[in-house]
Amino acid sequence: MIELALLAVAAVAVCAVVMLMMAVLKMALWLVLLPVRLLLYVILLPLLLLLKLAFGGLVLLVVGPVLAIALFAALVAGLVALAATLIVPVLPLLFIVFVVWVILRSKPTSTAIAR
Repeated sequence: MIELALLAVAAVAVCAVVMLMMAVLKMALWLVLLPVRLLLYVILLPLLLLLKLAFGGLVLLVVGPVLAIALFAALVAGLVALAATLIVPVLPLLFIVFVVWVILRSKPTSTAIAR
């Protein structure tokens, strides 16, 4: 049992040493390649901005009409909801007015002589 524990400790130690070596190697490569990365960034910055502009324009050209239609549909739905909100509370009063109008209209017309 002790041998198994020693093997586990040795495996963890080997992993720690390998990870430390990889971290040192990564830091060294990062420091060595930093000037190259900065130089390429300065040289390629206009190209990157041009590509970003072209891709953004293409996306706007494709997605723009869809967004415009969706905005129009949302506006129409909002107006319908607003109209329903304003009309529904008045419906009982309109019904009463309609009933009164039907009752008053059902009276026979007068026989007065027209001028």
